[in-house]
Amino acid sequence: MSSKSCVRKHSQPAMSPLLRALTHSRAAHQPVMATMLLQGYAALDAFQRGHGSRNLHTTLSRHLLVAQELARLGLGEDWAADIERAHAAMVRLDAREHADGQWTLEDGDYARLCTALAILDAQLSVASLSEIASAEARMIEGLMRSAQVRAIAEAVV
Repeated sequence: MSSKSCVRKHSQPAMSPLLRALTHSRAAHQPVMATMLLQGYAALDAFQRGHGSRNLHTTLSRHLLVAQELARLGLGEDWAADIERAHAAMVRLDAREHADGQWTLEDGDYARLCTALAILDAQLSVASLSEIASAEARMIEGLMRSAQVRAIAEAVV
């Protein structure tokens, strides 16, 4: 007889059963969706009233990037052009703030951003929490890559 014991290693799932259940639970999904939309619409309202800020700009821009990533994951890929137009509106808003210190939106840009938030609402209503988390992770990875490229470009100059 062999003195070696036969021990099987049990592979643990990447996600606990509780987390897996929460990820697919609509009850856990609703607060996440409501919070994201509330943040987006609150930022949009502040900009429409001329009371925006850099933090609100960042928040709204990040939500647009999540919408873009959700589209890349197959949730609303037909709306990608609308999301791009909303990104362009955010660039114009930032340029306006740099030029004259005003966080104000033109009517057309306000409409583009309203459309993008409606798209995000539609995407979030069908996305699972894992898809939302994946889109957010991809958004953060993209921001980090962009920051690295910018840092390298500045170091070269």
